[in-house]
Amino acid sequence: MDFFHSQENLTSIQWILRAIVSFSFLLLATKLMGRRSIAQLRLLDFTIALILGNILAHPLSDEQLGLKGSIITTGVLIALYLLSVLVSLKWRRISKWFEPTPFPLIRNGEILYKELGKARITIDHLLSEARKAKVTEINKVAFAMWEPDGTISFFLSPQLQALTPEDIQLVKKPFFIPRTIIKEGKIDFSELRHLGKDIAWLENKMSVLDVRTKEILLATMDDQEQLNIFLYE
Repeated sequence: MDFFHSQENLTSIQWILRAIVSFSFLLLATKLMGRRSIAQLRLLDFTIALILGNILAHPLSDEQLGLKGSIITTGVLIALYLLSVLVSLKWRRISKWFEPTPFPLIRNGEILYKELGKARITIDHLLSEARKAKVTEINKVAFAMWEPDGTISFFLSPQLQALTPEDIQLVKKPFFIPRTIIKEGKIDFSELRHLGKDIAWLENKMSVLDVRTKEILLATMDDQEQLNIFLYE
């Protein structure tokens, strides 16, 4: 465990061991912090991500810095992060500090200039985000909301929105995601059982289509029990 402590010189193996330990510890830390910190970087998430990377980077480049201190510090920061998340879930005032309440930037086609200053963004940034949302003209926007994670939600005026099946009273089939039966030439038997099918049913389908399992890149079943097959090139 010499690589764990400060040294005058580290061998190549010790450098490798430091990297492995740091990488594994960061993976564990990310797992403990949960998907929230991965999916969206809000104030608390951004702060902790910035600090953790900085703390563990130094022992990986300086042999005179021990790894023990960095891991202990990181562990304490993770505990503080989890405590902060728990507290913000229980007390709304603290939650508002970590995650500010959304506020409008555009209302009925009018840009709320004072709110741009509150969000600390420019007109150019607003227009850029509008283009990303496929909004060509601001006056077509009924409402644009500044979200706590720094994104902007745009809502077009009702008369400019596309018709939905509900608008024309069209009855649609229930939503169904095709299920993967075969992937890269391997049959997913658990999925097959979940769908109430067996290997005999699958073999019959493949014989009709004149294909073999190893030739199939992907095979899915739709809500009509039709097998859709994609072959290797």
